[in-house]
Formats: sequence, C-alpha cells, structure tokens
Amino acid sequence: MRKVFAAFCVAATLVAPYLAQARQVVAFGGSYRTGTIIVETNARRLFYVLGNGQAIQYPVGVGRAGMAWHGHAYVAQKLVRPAWAREPGITPTIPGGSPRNPMGEAVLGLDRGNYAIHGTNDPSSIGGFVSHGCIRMYNADIIDLYRRVGTGTEVYVLR
Repeated sequence: MRKVFAAFCVAATLVAPYLAQARQVVAFGGSYRTGTIIVETNARRLFYVLGNGQAIQYPVGVGRAGMAWHGHAYVAQKLVRPAWAREPGITPTIPGGSPRNPMGEAVLGLDRGNYAIHGTNDPSSIGGFVSHGCIRMYNADIIDLYRRVGTGTEVYVLR
C-alpha cells in the first residue's frame, strides 16, 4: 500500500504544475474582436477573445531570445497530427502522431514566415522561452483552440 501511495504522490507532483496552469476564462480588456487570438509573449499566455470582456487564457511556450517575433498574422491552415521535418526534403520526416514529432496533436499554421501555433509532446516546455518562434501549447489546449478557430482568424503576437 505504501508503494502505491508513494507512486501516486510522485505522479501527482509531476502532473500538478500542468493542471495548475490549465486554460481558464478570464476578464480581458481591449478592443479586439471576438474570435481573435492574442499572444502575450513576455507573460507566455495566449488569449482567445470571447467578447463581453472575457477571453480563454492558455499557457504557452514562446520563442527563445532572438527567435521570437511580434506582429499581426492570420491562421492560414489547420492540420491534425502533421508530419514534420526540420528541413523538408533534406532531413528525415517524422510522421504525425510520433512521440518524437514536435508539432503535437494539431497545428494552426500562420501566414507569416514559417510560424505556427501548435501542440507539443514536451509539456515541460510550456511556460518557457523555448521555440524557434512558434507558439507551443499543451496538446489538450491546441485541440480546444483548433475547434474554436477557422482559417482567416486574426492573431496578434505582442511583447
């Protein structure tokens, strides 16, 4: 019984930080239209504007120093479990759904550069300055956001 309880305590300790940072509806000011995505890079938070002074807040991982970007973009494509290669046609392609695939469960590809909002198979990276400019989300959160947005959704990435 002690071993089972100890294993439970260790598992709860590992999972608790992720649960504590779960998405939530929060008060949100500003003049953004309902359905807009706002990323606050320094706070490592993404907001999906609901309107009426509210938004869904998600924790995210963002670009490392020198790799982060700021500005306006649109969701150009939506993909579920996409294959990925660091350098398409040069490096091996990692199939979608593979635990080695850094894109996670879903991708919202942006019309700006090679940037995306995507899931991750490394949940410990959420909350940090970790990417090459993409916005990383917990897989459950990118699935939730993926269902809410369409192509053409406006995205603002702020400092």
